[in-house]
Amino acid sequence: MVWLRLLWMFLKVNILSPSGPASIGLLYKEAVTKELMTETQFVEAVGFSNVLPGSEALKLAMFVGFAAGGLPGVFTALLGAILPPTVMMLILSAVLQRFQQSNWIDGFVAGMSPAVAALIVVVAWELFRATSPKKKIERRAMLIAVLSAVAFWFELPSPLVLLGAGLLGVLLYSQRSYG
Repeated sequence: MVWLRLLWMFLKVNILSPSGPASIGLLYKEAVTKELMTETQFVEAVGFSNVLPGSEALKLAMFVGFAAGGLPGVFTALLGAILPPTVMMLILSAVLQRFQQSNWIDGFVAGMSPAVAALIVVVAWELFRATSPKKKIERRAMLIAVLSAVAFWFELPSPLVLLGAGLLGVLLYSQRSYG
């Protein structure tokens, strides 16, 4: 039963939101609210999927699939994550091949780009708030976010930025216990 839920969830997420970063918000809603994994597990999954090499969407599918259904869940989630983009790419390639000389395609892409950027900002804000206790933004989290944004601005590789943010989180959030 959980395998069918995973397959349907990833088919739906990848049909409704085919881009990797933009699908994180929808995947969060599906995985956490339907109790396939906890909010903490999801935030960890997003962080680790950005540190490790490869496609973030597929790594997230594997993490969610494993959390919900073990190794068979991994393969089910991957199938649901791979099918929609593959079919869409085949269709899109055929359409673009047919209309590649049309001017409207340039305008369409130019109009879509700001909307994609706004969607990524909204998802980032939701993840940022999800990691803060009681949904209240605190100074430590803001410091890590600002330093990370500066690092990304200077085009540091995302795995290094995330590793640095994790280490800074250890320094800022770890409770010292002296025995």
